[in-house]
Amino acid sequence: MGFYLNPPADGFAEILSSGIYVDKSELISYTNQVLGTAKKLTCFSRPRRFGKSFAAKMLVAYYSKGAKSGALFENLKIAKDGTSHFEEHLNQHDVLFLDIATFISLAENINETVEDIQRDVIEEMKEAFPGCIRENTRSLFKAMLQINAKTGKKFFVIIDEWDALFREAKNNLEVQKAYIQLLRSLFKSGQTSQLISGAYMTGILPIKKYGTQSALTDFREFTMLEPGPLAEFVGFTEEEVQILCKEYALDFDEARKWYDGYRFDQIGHVYSPNSIIEAIFNRRFNNYWTQTETYESLKVYIDLNVDRLKDAIIDMLGGQTCKIDTGTFQNDMTSLESRDDVLTLLVHLGYLAYDIDNKEVYIPNEEIREEFLRAVKNSSRKELVKAVEKSDQLLDATLRLDGDTVAGILEEVHEAYVAPKFYNSEQALRSVVVMAYLSCMDHYLRFGELASGKGYSDILFLPNKSSNRPALLIELKWNKSSEGAVMQMKEKDYMKFMKKFDYEGELLLVGINYSTRTKKHTCKIERWK
Repeated sequence: MGFYLNPPADGFAEILSSGIYVDKSELISYTNQVLGTAKKLTCFSRPRRFGKSFAAKMLVAYYSKGAKSGALFENLKIAKDGTSHFEEHLNQHDVLFLDIATFISLAENINETVEDIQRDVIEEMKEAFPGCIRENTRSLFKAMLQINAKTGKKFFVIIDEWDALFREAKNNLEVQKAYIQLLRSLFKSGQTSQLISGAYMTGILPIKKYGTQSALTDFREFTMLEPGPLAEFVGFTEEEVQILCKEYALDFDEARKWYDGYRFDQIGHVYSPNSIIEAIFNRRFNNYWTQTETYESLKVYIDLNVDRLKDAIIDMLGGQTCKIDTGTFQNDMTSLESRDDVLTLLVHLGYLAYDIDNKEVYIPNEEIREEFLRAVKNSSRKELVKAVEKSDQLLDATLRLDGDTVAGILEEVHEAYVAPKFYNSEQALRSVVVMAYLSCMDHYLRFGELASGKGYSDILFLPNKSSNRPALLIELKWNKSSEGAVMQMKEKDYMKFMKKFDYEGELLLVGINYSTRTKKHTCKIERWK
């Protein structure tokens, strides 16, 4: 039993005793399934506070010969799964556990991290396998070969925060190259069958690409772009969150608004585990993302002067989606040459969610949207700051029933963000209005083109439960009149639609028209109960 070689189960035992535990032990069923096959090398990346280290510690506790963990697993799902080979592999493997972030924090100089890893692990291996490793051996790969030659033993390698060096030493190409060479030596095709029974790496970024090729070609990767069969282990599923909300008397609808938004075909909705647990402990919904990473890191990427990035951010703050090509991203934090590269990185960091079917990204929930707004307001991109300020002014004017000011602000937004040749339809007007009202997302839920009475409402902003603001029902017209838009809402009884939401509060009817003859917007606002 050691620190790197065959660690005990202490880390997983602490997790189980923390008070709130969502059982993700069936991840072991997958790793058992691929043991000894061509798919035995797994890299599973996802954002901070999505349970990466929890999973690594669970696998250490299960596989390590230095752990006696049967009692820890006996009431978990994996122990009851008759097809998982649970008993066969429980504490039966020589586990090599490397926490790269810990090595970085202990290194006197980050340039020495790779040397420190090999030296410290080899020293522990010499104690566990006396007489197997030659005295002058400095390569971890060679040490493992020498052990295998004398004992026939293979290793199950678990690497937590595998990409920490790429994040902490972004511009240090020398140490990155040495680290990749270490990983390649451990996992290159010709040796894995001889030395490695299985491997599990976890981190935030996918494996670094050189050109179009992965640096570690034999790994099977699961990411926030495509988690495959591991989708249910990315975070908490909707069913798991519903159970937690019921058990701890939390409003599930509020939990969904704050922390939902990541969706995968295989499993549906996925929630940020850390945020849900913090909400339970604190008995309130809030932005817990700031406890894991400051908005400064997001601001760095927003401030990058790449093509049309500001337009995409404004659209997404207003609730829109953005088309993206993820193929050019090099899986690092420095080779960002296009808007798509930046947006793809933000998916891996958890700031954006990805719709694989439509190849679109979007801001997933209220918690992350707050981070974007905080970063934008402190950004050096003045046009983004101005867009948020204008939106605040627009919402204030709407609530004051000041239609002339609303029309004037819409003029400014139209001129600033939409090319004249694209402003040619009611749908184009709708996009401008949604963009202009992005501040509504702080206080409202937005619905678009929903059946109501005898027609369709263009846009509905329904206030959050904690808000005392009136609902906003917006009808858009093209070459007609704003007064006619308000009249249509009354004649077609759009207000009955509010009953579907059990809403009986105050309602503002907002009619907006754009005239292609005068090139002007007009706005009419009436209060309705």
